Amino acid sequence: MTTSSPSLTPGKDQNPHIAIRPAWLALHSEPALEPALPIIDAHHHLWEFPGRVYRSSDLLGDAASDHNLRATVFIECQTHYRTEGPEAFKSVGEVEFVMNEVRLAKASGAATDVAVAIVANADMRLGAAVAPVLNALIAASAGRVHAIRNIAVWHADRSFKASAANPPRELMLDAGFQEGVRQLAPLNLTFDAWAVHPQIDEVCSLAAACPDTKMVLNHVGGPLGVGPYRGRREEVFQTWRDGMRRLARHGNVSVKLGGFGMTLFGFDFYERPRPPTSEDLATAFRPYVEACIEAFGVNRCMFESNFPVDKGNFSYGVLWNAFKRVAGGASASEKAALFHDTAAGFYRIP
Repeated sequence: MTTSSPSLTPGKDQNPHIAIRPAWLALHSEPALEPALPIIDAHHHLWEFPGRVYRSSDLLGDAASDHNLRATVFIECQTHYRTEGPEAFKSVGEVEFVMNEVRLAKASGAATDVAVAIVANADMRLGAAVAPVLNALIAASAGRVHAIRNIAVWHADRSFKASAANPPRELMLDAGFQEGVRQLAPLNLTFDAWAVHPQIDEVCSLAAACPDTKMVLNHVGGPLGVGPYRGRREEVFQTWRDGMRRLARHGNVSVKLGGFGMTLFGFDFYERPRPPTSEDLATAFRPYVEACIEAFGVNRCMFESNFPVDKGNFSYGVLWNAFKRVAGGASASEKAALFHDTAAGFYRIP
């Protein structure tokens, strides 16, 4: 299977992810485990790009798997940016697109509150000057914008892509960027960080520089399994786990458990003749999930689907079954935190 990597500017598409094959995914399905367990999907996207569309109806279709999906959190993905007006405000167009999807989901009668919280994009490098942009995003969302994300993923080996963004090196160490992040707490906003495992100490520096800002690290901190890290999983795991333990010392940082379907993890589910089962996924995910919970505790960990990015490797219902298998030994209160309560608290979801 191949993926495409054309050049990107904001508002244009770049796809470094595994292609979705509905017929292949349909080869395996499972009934929901613990179907009554309330779930908030702490991380998903909606988008419209050339040849790739994923809207609220697609998400709700994927979620029609008997899991008790109460609400979802939309994460910025550079879709529907405004094509006119000041550069700093172009990302408001994405929020306007998502709010239309919220209305469509409500009109459909869906029980799931789609995008109950929105993680928008604003350029933190603006420093204190980012405040008007933040207020515009909040206004456009009718108060649903509860967080901001700037992708910081950078690696010297450019043979692989983790996302559509092209951030500069050491973005999180930039003084202007840190000043921008410090504008979030006064507006009751949090920060989503996306960086890979060689950058974990940079996340530590950002957390230390912005102690009043609550942050969540996406996708378990991206332990790499491709490029120069291919075939070095155990070595990478040890380095990644040590970094996550250092990061956990910063009490303002939480972590999202998911994103394992991205190519950067180096898993080969998509190459198999049949889709993986939830047992297959749980075996692969368990070491990373358990290490995060050990370091951060359940009250700073939240499960995420990362759909549709991860959909090239497994289906929505099977993924949540896998998470439930990994958490099988947890108490009822611990499961409530991992699947619902931590996300609800972090993103101020009623």
